[in-house]
Amino acid sequence: MTDRSHHLATPAGKKRARALHVPFDGEPGPFNAITDVPGVEVGYHTLIVGQGKLKVGHGPVRTGVTAILPRGKQGVGPACAAGLHSFNGNGEMTGAHWINEAGSFNTPVMITNTHAVGAVHRGALNWVVKHCPEVAAEWLLPVVAETWDGYLNDINGDHVKPEMAGLALDAASSGPVEEGSIGGGTGMNCYSFKGGNGTASRLVKFSGQNYMIGVFLQCNFGSRHELTIAGKSIGKNLSADDPIADYYSHKAQGAGSCIGILATNAPLLPGQLQALARRMPLGLARTGTTGSHFSGDIFLAFSTANAGAFDSGFPQSDADTAKLANAQFVPWSFMDDFYTATVQATEESVINALVANETMAGRDGNRSPHLPHEAVITLFKS
Repeated sequence: MTDRSHHLATPAGKKRARALHVPFDGEPGPFNAITDVPGVEVGYHTLIVGQGKLKVGHGPVRTGVTAILPRGKQGVGPACAAGLHSFNGNGEMTGAHWINEAGSFNTPVMITNTHAVGAVHRGALNWVVKHCPEVAAEWLLPVVAETWDGYLNDINGDHVKPEMAGLALDAASSGPVEEGSIGGGTGMNCYSFKGGNGTASRLVKFSGQNYMIGVFLQCNFGSRHELTIAGKSIGKNLSADDPIADYYSHKAQGAGSCIGILATNAPLLPGQLQALARRMPLGLARTGTTGSHFSGDIFLAFSTANAGAFDSGFPQSDADTAKLANAQFVPWSFMDDFYTATVQATEESVINALVANETMAGRDGNRSPHLPHEAVITLFKS
């Protein structure tokens, strides 16, 4: 496949937003994915089992686990500078307090459903203990985030087991990233259409260097009438066939949540990464959402640059404690291009999550319809 074809289709051949003639600003990387940041790997484990009436503990099951490794499976341990932003706190991301305190983390990032956080947390610990025992010898605070998939999934059935986190980590790879209903995004909805995972990237040039901003979203938010694509309101014209709105009360429409992970190889300080995380909701806003009270929207940004400079391991000797750490960083006055890239990549990630999907039925016959591609094509050919 050529680089251009990665922009148009996922590895499984599902269409992406650019295949529907949606115009986006900015220059994407070769894969138009978070894995355009060198070293970043993404892996999934997906559970789709059963149909019909809900029987807790038996299904139907529509869920899974997503793993993001900032420096790949071989790079667990050295801390990444990081910043976090909670746009709306009706959600969970473990390890957040330490990220806010130290401005860094050194574990994989995991995403799953709301009631599986504990299992995935244990599973991530087990995987690091097995594969990186020297890292686990001190202490670990895995980063595990969630969104709620109970409309389609037997969320109380304890179907996600700790070992499934390990399977997602083992499956992680670089290159093109599958989107839509896979991994942690399997049972999610977005703008009352089938939602899930979406990703995109943008190139930023600074001081003669090319840097990448890569975004990955687990999309589970928004009301149908809000949906906006590339500045054009489309959701209000697609009000038919909205079983999700019928399921929720009017007051709860837009509920669900969004977890956003941003990666970059640009050398940035924790405060600068927090500034990028704060701007990811602006990309969501471009797609129409105003931020529901019941939508937990949490965003994490990290940099793979300056390896070792942000480590917080126990000092091994008096000499170690006396050494200064050194880190390069982009001057604050040159951050605007990185902000722009963040908003652009976040916006496109949402639309990619919607486009790369088919209608899914889940527990009790609950149905999440796909975004009609023809309506989008017509919108941008008119």
